Amino acid sequence: MIRIAIRWLIPFVLIAATYNPTQYNWVRWSLTNLSKQLPLIVLSGLILLIVYIIFMRTTLRSIGTFSMALVLALVAALLWVLYDFGWLSLENLAANLWLGIVALSLVLSISLSWSHIRRATAGQADMDDVDE
Repeated sequence: MIRIAIRWLIPFVLIAATYNPTQYNWVRWSLTNLSKQLPLIVLSGLILLIVYIIFMRTTLRSIGTFSMALVLALVAALLWVLYDFGWLSLENLAANLWLGIVALSLVLSISLSWSHIRRATAGQADMDDVDE
């Protein structure tokens, strides 16, 4: 359970560090300091891009495009139910952005944990898991 929590925390931090409703994110920092720190902005942007590519490739290899769309649809349906029951308001933009960050990080964390979840529930190992 701790490993799954860590596999959720890493994508959450990545997405929230890239953009969030506060002033402490890469997008706002880079727009504010574009003329002063362009080389550092380009370097950090490339590092973020590489990490995102690694996460997206892992996601697509682990659960595939269709399953990723299903997980997103499941999260969207959950948010719709929360809105329908009146537990979620569309008026608070910051809260909605944080919910989006949590939803995207859940999709990435499910894909990062999928091999372990599948092995635990079905007893089947992926090819990458044989040596563990």
